[in-house]
This record gives sequence, structure tokens and C-alpha cells, in this order.
Amino acid sequence: ATGYTPDEVLLAEVVQVNVDPYSRTLLINRGNVEGVYEGQAALDANGLLGQVVRSGVFTSTVALITDSTQAIPVMSVRSGLHVLAYGTGQGNGLTIPFLEPTANLREGDVLVTSGLGQRFPRGYPVARVTDVDISPGDAFAVVSAAPSSALDRGRHVLVVERAPELPTAGSP
Repeated sequence: ATGYTPDEVLLAEVVQVNVDPYSRTLLINRGNVEGVYEGQAALDANGLLGQVVRSGVFTSTVALITDSTQAIPVMSVRSGLHVLAYGTGQGNGLTIPFLEPTANLREGDVLVTSGLGQRFPRGYPVARVTDVDISPGDAFAVVSAAPSSALDRGRHVLVVERAPELPTAGSP
């Protein structure tokens, strides 16, 4: 339990998996008619799957978190460190570039959506760190992570309806 208000979701079925090796996308059977819009997060039973990047009348395209166009604000559950996880566009991996060698991130750390940038709801599993390579003399560590979600292996997707933002102090 994350302690957050549950998000409204819409169940969709995967109707096509893009086989282009440089584009990691799915086509789902929900679109504008059901209220799907660009920017919505897509989940499977294990965590964040991706984001709606194109919404048609009856179908929508979801870019998987491993697509090279995706950058996900994440947080380490163990240390609270906030970083950006990027899709590599190849295989099922994520990378965290430009991480200082002294940053508190280690192999096995679970990464969840941080909610920063308000693109993805907070607290959904994204990945587990699989490798932190710190070579002497390098300015940055090389960090790899494996997605929590099944990516292109599942048949169903939950499209998340973002909860309305709470008013901040001093707002009308």
C-alpha cells in the first residue's frame, strides 16, 4: 500500500505490438471515445508500462518506458534519491545516465514513479536497479535497470486517469 489516493483506471486490451526495433510501442483498443488522451500513464499488474503518446478515436498508441523517447522521473524506495530513468530503445532495459559516483543508488534498489513533473502518478513501481558500474576516473556511474512491468508480454493495460491537482496554499 502506497498510502496514496487510488487513481481511476480504464481497462484496455493490447491489439498490436510494434515490431520496429527502434520504437517500443503498443496499440490499445481504447481511444478518445472512452476518454483516453495523450499523456496518460499506462500500467500493467506489475507497474508502469508507458505513456499514451497518440490517441485516436477508437485506438491509442502507448510508448513503453523502454522507448528511447521516454524519460521517467523516479525515486529509490530505499534511499529517496530522485533521478530520471530513460528508455534505451533496445531490448527491455532502462538507463540512468549522469549519476554521480557518490549517489546513493545500488543494485537491487526498487524505483517508483516520483510524481515530479506531474506526468506520472506517484508511487507506481517502475524498475529494479540491475547494475551500477563505477569505473575509476569516470565522472558518472553507468546504471542499468530492469522494468517491473511485463512490457510487450501482457494482453491488458490500465490507462490511468490523473487525479485532479489539489489546490496549493494561497490559490483562489
